[in-house]
Amino acid sequence: QVQLVESGGGLVQPGGSLRLSCAASGNIFSISTMGWYRQAPGKERELVAAITSGSSTNYADSVKGRFTISRDNAKTMYLQMNSLKPEDTAVYYCRAILITAQDYWGQGTQVTVSS
Repeated sequence: QVQLVESGGGLVQPGGSLRLSCAASGNIFSISTMGWYRQAPGKERELVAAITSGSSTNYADSVKGRFTISRDNAKTMYLQMNSLKPEDTAVYYCRAILITAQDYWGQGTQVTVSS
């Protein structure tokens, strides 16, 4: 079992920045890949960025050059979001995929980009 808790969401003006955190607990040493996903109202959940245990990363085209994903240890993952746009408004979720392919999700944190 892995538990994930996101934090750092909020209201920010267009062009602003936010840093999301995802704290993992439980069987963290079985985590292979972690990722950030988002879901806007009326839309499907989509991948924003992912990072492997070897620190390989990939990003959605819509966030390349603006968002940066990182992990500082097996317990915490971050998403630095710069140059935020109104279309980045969504609930952001943290996901952990274990070496067994089992996955876990956090409860989500709201990000609202509005003037």
